[in-house]
Amino acid sequence: MQQEPLFPRVKGHIGTDESGKGDYFGPLVAAGVFVPEGQGEVLKELGVRDSKRISDNRIRDLAEQIKSGYPHSVVSIGPERYNALYTKIKNLNKLLAWAHARVIENILEEVNCGRVVADQFGDEGYIRNALMKRGKDIELIQRTKAEDDPAVAAASILARAEFIKRLFFLGKDAGLELPKGASPQVEEAAVRLARTHGPAILEIYAKTHFKTTKRVLGSLS
Repeated sequence: MQQEPLFPRVKGHIGTDESGKGDYFGPLVAAGVFVPEGQGEVLKELGVRDSKRISDNRIRDLAEQIKSGYPHSVVSIGPERYNALYTKIKNLNKLLAWAHARVIENILEEVNCGRVVADQFGDEGYIRNALMKRGKDIELIQRTKAEDDPAVAAASILARAEFIKRLFFLGKDAGLELPKGASPQVEEAAVRLARTHGPAILEIYAKTHFKTTKRVLGSLS
């Protein structure tokens, strides 16, 4: 039988989401936001919704408003670290779960919350297994299209804003605009980068387990 927590839970819940998992260039970012009970409508009035339906400029503005008003956490895994972790784990869903779990644990250090809603990916046990002591007794709800939950939508905005920012600075460092996604334009940019600096440069800017890497390397030979 599950014991009641020593201190009362704060009413409300945490939402988590991620950005960058389908982008060849840039980091993988997970974010979480705690939304107190009754604040969901406030977020909706601000225009908080699934980040895929919002322009980059608006995402930046909304992200600042969310950060200033709600407990939150953002975990970013840059390409070099991502590639090292993926080589070790060899499972994107486990890597995602680790990032989601860290975000949840970070917020639980600040807010005694009992419920988390997360966008579902892979096996439902992945996040649960990655949680540490603080997160073991939370109610964890994972479902598809979870962005209709205001807390998850807010988390998706924080994750995307961080991804956009880090991708921009990676491009500045590379001396080349790094496109989002995994399109032919992305492949062209990767080829230019590899031809200029050598194939090993992709480890610094890209998620090298993508099939894009094989095509890029094939075009160099």
